[in-house]
Amino acid sequence: MRTRVLAAVGAVVAAVLTPATANAVSMTVVAQGLDNPRGLAFAQDGALYVTEAGRGGEGPCFPGPEGDEVCFGDSGAITKVAHDKQSRAISGLPSLAAPDGSGALGPSDVTPDGLGGLFFTVGLGADPALRDELPPLGRNASAWLLDGRRGTWEQVADIGAYEAEVNPDGGEPDTNPNSVVGSPIFQVVVDAGGNSLLKTTRHGISTLAVFDTREIDGQPYQAVPTSVVRGKDNAYYVGELTGFPFPPGKARVHRVVPGHAPTVFAEGFTNIIDVGFDAKDRLYVLEISHNGLLSGDPTGALIRVDHDGSRTIIASEGLIMPGGLAIRGDSAYVSNCGVCPGGGTVVRIPLH
Repeated sequence: MRTRVLAAVGAVVAAVLTPATANAVSMTVVAQGLDNPRGLAFAQDGALYVTEAGRGGEGPCFPGPEGDEVCFGDSGAITKVAHDKQSRAISGLPSLAAPDGSGALGPSDVTPDGLGGLFFTVGLGADPALRDELPPLGRNASAWLLDGRRGTWEQVADIGAYEAEVNPDGGEPDTNPNSVVGSPIFQVVVDAGGNSLLKTTRHGISTLAVFDTREIDGQPYQAVPTSVVRGKDNAYYVGELTGFPFPPGKARVHRVVPGHAPTVFAEGFTNIIDVGFDAKDRLYVLEISHNGLLSGDPTGALIRVDHDGSRTIIASEGLIMPGGLAIRGDSAYVSNCGVCPGGGTVVRIPLH
């Protein structure tokens, strides 16, 4: 059975989740009261946009990808943080979550288009055929790349339909668009369920890379790519979660040059949920769980990789199942408690 990324995360950690609090010494809360906050990004005007996977809703309810009950709703959203104020930029987006609202699947990442709009992904974490069981909102928006502006949205690319038709990695059909980066002309999307990196335009979707299953200690593990960032060298850097049982120290960051097979850029991490670069072109890796998703410890970590390969843990204590990373100036911004309904925050972490 193919691993479902954030649905599995919610099932594994639901028993140990508590609302996140920030370390007053090293972290500053810049947004709070968020529902399962995930990917985030800055616009050119300095506004910060945060995806909220929502808290599900009143239903319908049915067995989810991991077998536990999930309920559908329209609680997914994108929050804007500007001038020390937060507000919902877009609301009413699809969300699937446990009855208590935890571990939601919904809006998963966002990237401003530079023209006043937002491209954002909405996940699913299952066979795209599951959408037939959802209300119209879920059928028409789950497992999509959407384009939002002025509080509304329109469809851009159906990642789920591409997985159902093309199935780049050849496994069981599974789709969960989880990260996006791009421009007004094209966008690059990570499909965590499909183990693929995709390029989308108004004219269609194509495959940039496939991340193959590998053996670790004699057991097959899927890559489960969760994040993508474009480097100054114009290559794409993709972080992986690794599949169940999420082995500590086995997650990697891949470098992808279009037209070439992925290569391993850095390795030895645990359950990567996001990656980014600072102004000095140093890589930062955000781990959703520093000790492994099956450890029972929900503590994450933000790690810097210097040019010589040395590594520094920038923050760990106070990061509870973080869901996304954005770097601006000398600070990192992390969506914290990324599987918490109403208890999620965004924290600013100094990097110097």
